[in-house]
Amino acid sequence: MLNRKTLYRDLFRIVLPIAFQYLTASLVSASDAFMLGFLDQDSLSASSLAGQIAFVYSLFFGAFVFGCNVLAAQYWGKGDARTTEAVLGITMRCCLLSGAVFTLGALFAPAAIMRFFTADPKLIEAGTVYLRTVSLSYVLGGFSQAYFGIMKVCGQAKLSSLIGSLAVAVNIALNACLIFGLGCFPKMGIAGAALATVLARAFEVLFILIMIRRGKCMKLHLKLLLHTPSAALFRDYWHYTIPLLINQLGWGGGVTMYSVIMGHLGSDATAANSIASIVRSMIASLCWGIASGVGILLGGMLGRNELDDAKKAGGSFVRFSILIGAASGAVILAITPLLLHVIHLEAQAMHYLKYMMLMASYYIIGNSLNSTIISGIFPAGGDTKFGMFCDCITLWACVVPLGWMAAFIWKLPVLAVAAILTLDEFVKIPAVYRHYVKYKWLCNITTE
Repeated sequence: MLNRKTLYRDLFRIVLPIAFQYLTASLVSASDAFMLGFLDQDSLSASSLAGQIAFVYSLFFGAFVFGCNVLAAQYWGKGDARTTEAVLGITMRCCLLSGAVFTLGALFAPAAIMRFFTADPKLIEAGTVYLRTVSLSYVLGGFSQAYFGIMKVCGQAKLSSLIGSLAVAVNIALNACLIFGLGCFPKMGIAGAALATVLARAFEVLFILIMIRRGKCMKLHLKLLLHTPSAALFRDYWHYTIPLLINQLGWGGGVTMYSVIMGHLGSDATAANSIASIVRSMIASLCWGIASGVGILLGGMLGRNELDDAKKAGGSFVRFSILIGAASGAVILAITPLLLHVIHLEAQAMHYLKYMMLMASYYIIGNSLNSTIISGIFPAGGDTKFGMFCDCITLWACVVPLGWMAAFIWKLPVLAVAAILTLDEFVKIPAVYRHYVKYKWLCNITTE
């Protein structure tokens, strides 16, 4: 019989380290924006737009890690460590290969990438410097993210949080030193923010390698990295990962288009949107942590064939996500006056920021509910296709076209465009909940 007290204790044992890791990762973007904002608004805007490449890359490794979680959570819950190691090998191979592609692109074609996001010559020039300097971080990040994913599945969420958090502390400290030239460090401006990111990713990789050598982490066997011993497992991995990848690219591509649209509305709109997005991401860390924790917990239950308990737990998690979303929105409203006092932007950008924060406060409620169901509950039972169709249709058939027409055809004010771009989470709620109550996600997908 399901014990809800034990259920939530187990949930928060997983969630808190993951949420803290999401929060600390968001702090890096916040420190970039805050420190570069002291230099000039163009540096802030350029780093925000160039940072969209890291976001796009995160869609790829995020899908690979989600696919790992779908399989590994159930096999680990079943007690099959050998198969879990094989899943790690597949995931690492995908993360490293995609990271290498992004590294080469940022190194050799940074200006072309920046021209996709903005037509402002100053932003293109500054963003080119940032991308070329930060390029190595993508392949390094692929290694660390694959390991962070498997650590969470295998009950080592605290260790992954520790490594990620220490890397964030290193990143923020180096940001200050390299952007402003503190002490013996050179003053590098926007390039310093990029170099700090590379050094932080290198720190993560080194720390993980030390933990592997000490037996604190699951080993990555070279044989499993280069070849998957089970063709059936390889097919299963891609069966669940491809819909997740399409979902990630469809959703993330739509979100990236938000930045493209705002980036073409001027530096004031870009700066305000980047600050609001960073704050929303920081506050949403708990929501995303809950989604990850829900997926891991339910995946383990389903792998053990505890279907009735998983169904009851899913209902509890759905209700809980709405409460967390409402509380997160209240926090955003509460910190808005302080944010407006601390941030230094042009007067028009400050006006935009004030109302974008209001939009963020209600947006996060829908985001909390949908992320728990689409990114947590559905994938736990191998139901990865619905989220793909739901997110892609909502964004590309509705919100992105409306936002584009509002900005460039109807010539609506910036805040009206921003309001339209916050509709996606609420448009899809009816379809998401209707699919949830069909309970197609209640499946044990493991094999012998």
